[in-house]
Amino acid sequence: MPSPPLVPDDGPIDIAHLKRMTLGDAALEREVLAMFAGQAVRLIEALAAWPGDAAEIAHTLNGSARAIGAFKVAEAAEAFEASPSAETLAVLKQAVAQARQAIDAALRRS
Repeated sequence: MPSPPLVPDDGPIDIAHLKRMTLGDAALEREVLAMFAGQAVRLIEALAAWPGDAAEIAHTLNGSARAIGAFKVAEAAEAFEASPSAETLAVLKQAVAQARQAIDAALRRS
C-alpha cells in the first residue's frame, strides 16, 4: 500500500514534499523537476510501444515520481505496473501530462 504524502496536496506536484526532498534548495528543485519531466516523456514513449519490460519501466517512473512529489503519477504508474492495459496507460499519460504542465509552469516562474 502506498504511503500518503506527509502534507496532502491536490496538485500534480506536492511542492512541500519536493522542498523536503531537496532540502529547500531552489536550484536543486528546478534541476530535479526538469530531469523528471524529460525522463517521464521518454518512459511514456517507451510504454506506448508495449515493451516486454513495461512493468520495470512503470516501476522506474513510479519511484521517480514519488521522489519529486508527483504522487498521482506514481499511483497511475503503480496501477499500470499491476495491470497493464490501454486504460491504465491512458490514465498514466494523463497524470504525466498534468505533472509536466505544473513543472513547466514552475520552471517558467523560477
